Amino acid sequence: TAEIFGYKTQGYRLALCIAGSLLSCGALLLLFYWKPEWDVWANCAACDLEEADIVLLRTTDEFQIYSRKKVTWISLSVLNSFSPDNPIIADEDSILNKAIMKPDFQVRCLQVQKIRYVWNVSAKQFQKVGSLEDSHSCSDIHAKFGSGLRREEQNIRRLICGPNAIEVQIAPIWKLLVKEVLNPFYIFQLFSVCLWFTEEYTEYAIAIIFMSMLSIGLTVYELRKQSVKVHGLVESHNRVLVTVCREQEGFQELESHHLVPGDMLALTRGRALMPCDAILLSGGCIVNEGMLTGESIPVTKTCLPCDDDTQPWRTCCTEDYKKHILFCGTEIIQAKGDSKGPLRAVVLRTGFNTAKGDLVRSILYPKPMNFRLYRDALRFLMCLIAAATVGMIYAVCIFTLSGEEVGEVVKKALDVITIAVPPALPAALTMGIIYTQRRLKKKGIFCISPQRINMCGQLNLVCFDKTGTLTEDGLDLWGFVSAKGNSFQNVHSFTSGEPWPWGPVCGAMASCHALVVLDGQIQGDPLDLKMFEATNWEMEDSSREDAEEGESVHTLIIKPGPKAGQVPVGGIAVLHQFPFSSALQRMSVIAQEIGGARRVFMKGAPEMVARFCRPETVPPSFASELHRYTTQGFRVIGLAYKTLQPGKQAAGFTREEVESDLMFLGLLIMENRLKGETKPVLEELRAARIRSVMVTGDNLQTAVTVARKAGMIPLNDTAILIEADELGASPSASITWKPIQESKLNGYGSLAVSTSQADGRINPAWTSQYHFAMRGRSFEVITQHFSPLLPKLLMNGTVFARMSPSQKSSLVQEFQKLDYYVGMCGDGANDCGALKMAHAGISLSEQEASVASPFTSQTPSVECVPELIRQGRAALVTSFCMFKYMALYSIIQYLGVLLLYWQLNSFGNYQFLFQDLAITTVIGVTMSLNGAYPKLVPYRPPARLTSLPLLLSVVLNILFSLAMQIFGFVVVQKQPWYTRYNIHSACLPENGSLGKSPSLDSAGTGNTTGTESTNNGYQSYENTTVWLLSTINCLVVALVFSKGKPFRQPMYRNYIFVLVLAVQLGICLFLLFADFEGLYSRMDLTCTPTSWRGTMLILLLVTFAVSVTVEELVIENRALWTLLKRRFWYQSSSRYKTLQRSLEKDSDWPPLSKTLFSESVAAPVGESGGSYFNPAFESHEDTL
Repeated sequence: TAEIFGYKTQGYRLALCIAGSLLSCGALLLLFYWKPEWDVWANCAACDLEEADIVLLRTTDEFQIYSRKKVTWISLSVLNSFSPDNPIIADEDSILNKAIMKPDFQVRCLQVQKIRYVWNVSAKQFQKVGSLEDSHSCSDIHAKFGSGLRREEQNIRRLICGPNAIEVQIAPIWKLLVKEVLNPFYIFQLFSVCLWFTEEYTEYAIAIIFMSMLSIGLTVYELRKQSVKVHGLVESHNRVLVTVCREQEGFQELESHHLVPGDMLALTRGRALMPCDAILLSGGCIVNEGMLTGESIPVTKTCLPCDDDTQPWRTCCTEDYKKHILFCGTEIIQAKGDSKGPLRAVVLRTGFNTAKGDLVRSILYPKPMNFRLYRDALRFLMCLIAAATVGMIYAVCIFTLSGEEVGEVVKKALDVITIAVPPALPAALTMGIIYTQRRLKKKGIFCISPQRINMCGQLNLVCFDKTGTLTEDGLDLWGFVSAKGNSFQNVHSFTSGEPWPWGPVCGAMASCHALVVLDGQIQGDPLDLKMFEATNWEMEDSSREDAEEGESVHTLIIKPGPKAGQVPVGGIAVLHQFPFSSALQRMSVIAQEIGGARRVFMKGAPEMVARFCRPETVPPSFASELHRYTTQGFRVIGLAYKTLQPGKQAAGFTREEVESDLMFLGLLIMENRLKGETKPVLEELRAARIRSVMVTGDNLQTAVTVARKAGMIPLNDTAILIEADELGASPSASITWKPIQESKLNGYGSLAVSTSQADGRINPAWTSQYHFAMRGRSFEVITQHFSPLLPKLLMNGTVFARMSPSQKSSLVQEFQKLDYYVGMCGDGANDCGALKMAHAGISLSEQEASVASPFTSQTPSVECVPELIRQGRAALVTSFCMFKYMALYSIIQYLGVLLLYWQLNSFGNYQFLFQDLAITTVIGVTMSLNGAYPKLVPYRPPARLTSLPLLLSVVLNILFSLAMQIFGFVVVQKQPWYTRYNIHSACLPENGSLGKSPSLDSAGTGNTTGTESTNNGYQSYENTTVWLLSTINCLVVALVFSKGKPFRQPMYRNYIFVLVLAVQLGICLFLLFADFEGLYSRMDLTCTPTSWRGTMLILLLVTFAVSVTVEELVIENRALWTLLKRRFWYQSSSRYKTLQRSLEKDSDWPPLSKTLFSESVAAPVGESGGSYFNPAFESHEDTL
């Protein structure tokens, strides 16, 4: 949701801003680019939305992100021939009629995230267009749109709603480059580089330019690659030829981008992609909804009934309304018209309003990631900038009082900023991410969003899709238990390969399904496919027409195969089908045996099937037999049949007539096998205290069983079914908690729930833990009517079944609101939204899901999840190491320079270059090479730079460095050989002679003449002492901060880093003890007595020993910090931790076997703000 504010541009304000931009050389424009709200506030004045030409949107989440949108006008000049008093659109209640301003025939609109909103003149608010209103009843849709739109109305709708196109342009490289370069940190780098060039500090400036270009180039490459992928996903959508019915004009062919809501489509071709969402009005078709569900299973669509009910069509059709909708992006496999002509469908939604449009929008506009590391990084930089500001003031005062020129004072002051704020920080962090990406690639995991890698180190909850992720793609047929008389017979095992003998059971298995033959291949639900294959029968092309007793219908012909054994009939013709519905939990068919009787076959949830059977045909041991198999984790399906009397056409039977007085046949037992790696991976995550949640589009029963078998719900824990329903009255909704007996599932469609817990509490003898399971519909009702209860339910929610794509995304978002770091692992396009919404989305497919997912695994195995977490933890710790090192390096150099400023001195260019390039840059490149530690420990690395141990580590090391440098700076001046006027006196044979008289240069340092080497103004004993101490101190902190276990490999395993440190230390020691006049002169160093060099080395060793001791015994001492937390009663402020503590104290939670109503649940009351809240911007996604 977002708040909307109206503004009107004012000329004098705009003129002042233009002048300010020119005078500031574009700095003001850059500021407005970073802060669009400041741009609006500076150029415009607040006004009512009705008068606004600019609107400012502000998200209502914790980010409070502003965006600026311009209000535009659509001119409907084509309407001049219309009378102002008559409605322009035939549908008088349409929002389009209310948006047209008369007599000018104009429409005010704005575009937000690819969705167009128009100004409703009567309601005085912006409302979304691009879809038919939900208020239409079934009869309204048939009457108003059944014969098509007039050409004039179609043109009007197209002008207002926009084209039916999901257009994603490939972002030009120059645009991506400019956007990346305008990042505030790169602007600072540009400023630093320009300053260095003026000071002839050319080498390091070039190095920074090179590293920055590498970092920018990699980012632009990844963004461009993702842009190309998204473009490829939608490219084929916008240019599809369709047949449209026009009122008074008949059928016409046109391109799909001309479609508008309300258009009548005629689907006459075979295979075709749906270019929009449409409601089926006549005929029937079979579609592949793999884009939405992730499973390429043919789905049968039926036409919308033409009822006289005045209720909105969705309400009238309840949860089955999706059976009448052809969703955009789905493939029409087979279309069948009726006696009136070809299949017809009315366009429901177009463009980005469609199902596929929502999917693409979720990819283009993901929710910003609220990662503390990135927030703290900004605070970290602000602290460095604050320190730099103090240093600048100090530098200005020192050099001004000494009489320096203004230009030199400004240079010295600006130098402090580039010293205190390390320009190499982005490049150093980028190197760490590059190394992690390379390690992931070797493991078969590809990353398109590198900034998400660090987030993987904080994951403490992972949502898994089920089918194809945790389990194998299909089901295996295990056996059949026949019911004869008052008992069940022995199990017939299908593993023996023996064909099932002819009879009603064989007939039910061969005909009671929704399989179709397409391109010579049998396709459909894997369950149906396995069941049919076990009969050894064959199917003929389902487009064949047969005539049976005067009926002319499309039928499915099934005949015995060569391995089917002796069959007395020539085959079976399926005359009519009552499709499966999750609400009805069953399906039925009317089948004609060729050369035999006409029968009805039913399959579905065993208890539901038994309900429609004659009682004498259901064995008394039905419940116990069913429980026997469900407790073993099998999926159980009931079968039944009856024989119909001849004389009535199949199409004349109602479902109620067909599904009555059936004879129970028995139980079909199927097994959904886990992948071999699933259980070990989930056990590893559980040992690491990372929570696992199942989010699937499959039915609840199978999901709970798989959760038990996989260890998500341990055997000793209780599973509790949450059922929430809308009542359509007052109270408006109810919610019930029902404990599921033992192993939980009761076959195909119903759960065995316990009602013994009447006191509403968990029996301690059952379990110490409980897990909630719910369906997508219940989740939606809870979100709408029981929002205060939702966080409590999510705390123990483990199984979420029948979840639509939008519900999956919503669930991930709700977990994030509880401060969980959420990972999502899935393999279907229906997971795209959730994969993009999660902190770390991991796709096991290289199809549509990989476009949305930050991570894609080359092998479809959940083993990638712990591997990604391991690498993420290592990368996160590496980032902290780099931040700490860069902070210390900057402060060490900053302190050294400020000390030397006191004597109007500084480091020389080659001294800076050695520290910046030879030491820090090389360390920054190699410190990140540590690999991930192979074991996932049961705790995570810190998530914040501002955590007390990290801050303490940085502060203490700053103090150690400060003490060491001040000690060296002060004590060197107390040495008997020290003099400010002869910088070579310390190494003369008499060790004290001043030699020739020096002349004092502008820096206040001695500069000898004659045969002595020339002093460029930097050489002094203080300079040499402070520089050598600070340089070797950089190596000390690099060694101390390079962490190993438990998140990274030990430092000694990073061979390149160890070698680099050894070489750097060797060079530094050489500079410390060597006495080569040419080298010292070039490095601006001064010769000192050997005793003083030894003193400096001892000082460095003491600092190193103290730093290592503090780091190991205090900073990294987990037991000590745990003790301190207990001692001072520290508790985590994370929402889920706070909620967990409150639930542990609540003896009445969960309220088992109780029902609550929506009015009885107290909802928090928010304070009303002063801004206008527009309901048009609510995130309202239709469930698919």
